[in-house]
Amino acid sequence: MNYNEIIQAVAVYALPVIFAITLHEAAHAYAAKYFGDLTAYAQGRMSLNPIKHIDPLGTIVIPLVVLAMSQGQFFFGYAKPVPVNYSALRNPRKQMAYVALAGPASNFAMAFGWMVLGLLMIGAGVSEPFPLKVAQAGINANLLFFALNMLPIPPLDGGRIMTSILPPRYGNKFAMIEPYGFVILIALMLTHSLGYLIAPFHIAAGFALDMLATPITIFLN
Repeated sequence: MNYNEIIQAVAVYALPVIFAITLHEAAHAYAAKYFGDLTAYAQGRMSLNPIKHIDPLGTIVIPLVVLAMSQGQFFFGYAKPVPVNYSALRNPRKQMAYVALAGPASNFAMAFGWMVLGLLMIGAGVSEPFPLKVAQAGINANLLFFALNMLPIPPLDGGRIMTSILPPRYGNKFAMIEPYGFVILIALMLTHSLGYLIAPFHIAAGFALDMLATPITIFLN
């Protein structure tokens, strides 16, 4: 893949990735507020304004570098974490899981939204490739965010969920690996193991999307 194709890939993925990150973080903030923690809300993080959530390094630099190094086949990035005071939740151990799950759930919902948009464009006879590619990128990006964040590695959402559902004795010990979570992810990427670990989540979410979209596909045909 040459640089022109990489630039095209960035143009196609830019909007879906910004939406994916923004709604993911806003969903965490909304869930935290719903269950009693106003920390993120007080800091303005319950917002659909991307600037509130963008981390210059994790949201811009790293995804561009990874996209270029993988020749447009893969990207990785992160936003500014939403601050959550779990002790302020009405039922911290149980509701920690709900707050964590809100992010991946928003990505699944967005993937479905992009899929519906793509099907509607096809049904309306849209032949311009760019909007169709953007819709497909929206599906791909959100499924990837969903699958990656469901990995049971703190501080990813799956790690928070695992900490919540484990008995307190083991959950507290499991949470102690959080400072090393990012290093573990980098190691998994460098050893080409990450794709295998997220594949079950990615496949399951893709299957669920196809099932949900089947009635729409039948209706449009």
